[in-house]
Amino acid sequence: MKIVIIGGSGLIGSKVATRLGALGHEVLTASPATGVNTITGEGLAEALKGASVVIDVANSPSFEENAVMEFFTTSGRNLLAAEAVAGVKHHIALSVVGTDRLKDSAYFRAKMAQENLVRDSGIPYTIVHSTQFFEFAGSIAQSGNQGKAVHLPAALVQPIAADDVAAAVADVSLGTPLNSIIEIAGPKRLGMDEWIRRYLSVTGDPRQVVTDVEALYFGAKPDDKSLVPGEGARIGAIGFDEWIIADTLRKKNM
Repeated sequence: MKIVIIGGSGLIGSKVATRLGALGHEVLTASPATGVNTITGEGLAEALKGASVVIDVANSPSFEENAVMEFFTTSGRNLLAAEAVAGVKHHIALSVVGTDRLKDSAYFRAKMAQENLVRDSGIPYTIVHSTQFFEFAGSIAQSGNQGKAVHLPAALVQPIAADDVAAAVADVSLGTPLNSIIEIAGPKRLGMDEWIRRYLSVTGDPRQVVTDVEALYFGAKPDDKSLVPGEGARIGAIGFDEWIIADTLRKKNM
């Protein structure tokens, strides 16, 4: 089966491609670097010829309000139009747990717009809502950086390893379209402040995490229900402690 991965050279896309390729599928990793551009439409028609499944894991290079909305809506329209012509049978979009709950966030509003385009396209689909990746801990810390301290809310999160995200997306791509959302998350809930405090401690970062009730996450104020999944979510196998040990060893061997 031919499977096209939009954003196939990124963190999740590359892992999904490896998994599906190992199962014998014809996998095309599509990105501007490989001549496929969902913003301009360049290379889309050729890439999608004969494709049964399209997996969209591309992310906006900018989270600025206008730029992120333009990216997800333009990319979504171009991609879905090309899929309709090519006769794609299953569209999988990777999105975020809480897109419908954090409407003050420009990023989450843009992801919601992307999801609505998928729903309205007429193409059979599955939307995968994921919690925050362990791999984004450093970026989350930086988003709350204020001098020698990191200000973050104590809102609950349930972060997940990128390997578990890739496994879930790959499995979904081989299944029947659900025409609905599934949620995936890591094994443990904890406060965002606690998670990043542990991350900075293990990585030797001297900054102190300040629990700040006024701190925002991507422009919105989350509560304990904003970023965690509901019942029935697929739970990843890799815990944070296991992941951070492996990640530390990987970096030492680079």
